[in-house]
Amino acid sequence: MKLQNPDLLRSQCLINGEWCDARSGKREAVINPANGVELTTVPLVSAEETQQAINAAQQAQIGWKQQTAKQRSVLLLAWADKIMAAQEDLAQLMTAEQGKSLAEARGEVAYAASFITWFAEEAKRVDGAVLQAPQASQRLVVVKQPIGVCAAITPWNFPAAMITRKAAPALAAGCTMIVKPAEQTPLTALALAKLAQDAGIPAGVLQVVTGEAAQVGKVLCDSPVVRKLSFTGSTEVGRILMAQCAPTIKKLSLELGGNAPVIVFDDANLDAAVAGIMASKFRNSGQTCVCANRIYVQDGIYDRLVDKLVAAVEQLKVGDGTQEGTTQGPLIDEAAIEKVQSHIDDALIKGAQIATGGQPHALGRTFFQPTVVTGVTQQMRFAKEETFGRWRRCSVSMTKRKLSRWPMIPNLVWLLTCLRKTLLVNGGCRRRWNTAWWASIPV
Repeated sequence: MKLQNPDLLRSQCLINGEWCDARSGKREAVINPANGVELTTVPLVSAEETQQAINAAQQAQIGWKQQTAKQRSVLLLAWADKIMAAQEDLAQLMTAEQGKSLAEARGEVAYAASFITWFAEEAKRVDGAVLQAPQASQRLVVVKQPIGVCAAITPWNFPAAMITRKAAPALAAGCTMIVKPAEQTPLTALALAKLAQDAGIPAGVLQVVTGEAAQVGKVLCDSPVVRKLSFTGSTEVGRILMAQCAPTIKKLSLELGGNAPVIVFDDANLDAAVAGIMASKFRNSGQTCVCANRIYVQDGIYDRLVDKLVAAVEQLKVGDGTQEGTTQGPLIDEAAIEKVQSHIDDALIKGAQIATGGQPHALGRTFFQPTVVTGVTQQMRFAKEETFGRWRRCSVSMTKRKLSRWPMIPNLVWLLTCLRKTLLVNGGCRRRWNTAWWASIPV
């Protein structure tokens, strides 16, 4: 991995404007999932360093909130500009530690910068209000104030965008932010922090601590100084964080697991449906919480849809994300491979069939064949459990099902009749939709 700016490859935490190691000297390796090569090591900070970051954020917030919205906006826009100027280096870092293709990594860098740009502009529009008072001598004035020190615990699947989506609004509002990135992908987070520092964002306003998630997370949750926590990750960890934040009545933003379905009716354009399924499922090698994981198909088009989907899946190119033409990189680690394989094995035991794929890829390590599983029933694990991985299942027909236990359930529905769409949204299917995504409907 060669960077145009080698200074973006950081191997220390950023606390109070200083790059530092853990006092214990403990470090953790960052591994390239494609080849198992150690990229570097980063500190495993303790509760002591985490508390130091909290104290620095509290002190920095005093001056940061006193800056005008315009002043904060200028600094945020400078940060976004530096991110885009370093797009290729950031993409190289991201692909090396996360595995996604360079094309996807470049796209994520631009996506990450767009959050900063948007919130930098919105910072100038955080207005108050003067309300009607019950007495002529009174005025009711609403003034919006920053909540204070915020913390973010971010995932490995989008190591840039999930940081800026949380940090940008916090900084724009006058809050300070402590970021705890996923252990698998700290390098992107540290590079973003370096660029923020270069853009002139003051010491303590944006900090990054690396280390064991449970230990760092507990300190952030327990601290009364941290007023808000934002987390993207598994439902199980979300429950733990919610419980840990309860004693301090901390504000929480939780983006948790999903197991999204696709519904394909018999009047659908099958080519459009397959294109949408491919875009939804195989982005980031299937490792997103809003990937469409289940396909419910009406009987009349089932075989044709499966044939078209299998043909599309078999065109995917699996390989190292740095190689030209790669569309599917590795999964994040060996544990991800084991989970995908265990879910497929469970389905086969219970009567499902493999239409294509279904095995670890010949490249070995964390590579897995893009897979389509047919004949799926609700008794199978991946009908009820989230699986990050490049596999796809088709159920025989669209029927009423019990809700999955995953709180994030976006849905892709291909249909031609507005009536059917209206019935679904208004409860004709008796399903509660968390989010609904619709294909284009001809008028």
